[in-house]
Formats: sequence, C-alpha cells, structure tokens
Amino acid sequence: MATVGVAGVEVAQSVLAETQTAILPLVPYLDTLRWVFIAVALGGIAVTIYARLDDWRRGRR
Repeated sequence: MATVGVAGVEVAQSVLAETQTAILPLVPYLDTLRWVFIAVALGGIAVTIYARLDDWRRGRR
C-alpha cells in the first residue's frame, strides 16, 4: 500500500509541475480572467433565472 501511495505522490508532483509551467504565462492576465469568469457565472445565473420564470409563467413546471 505504501508503494502505491509513493507512486501517487510522484504522479501528483509531476502533474503539478506541468500545470505550474502552463499557468505561469497567464499570471499577468489573472485579474482580467477573474472578472471574465465572474461575468460568465453571473450571466449563467441570469439565464437560469429567466428560464425558470418563463417556465413558471407558461405553467410548464
């Protein structure tokens, strides 16, 4: 069991190293990306609320 755990840790470390090198070029854009993700999430919430209200008005649910 310990061998499997050690192998899992090694795989996790290699994945984290690869992820870190992929993310580093994006660091200057993180503030902008944060606002983009917030806007997309709020847009999704708005569409969901609209769809539920529309369904309720039409008596579908």
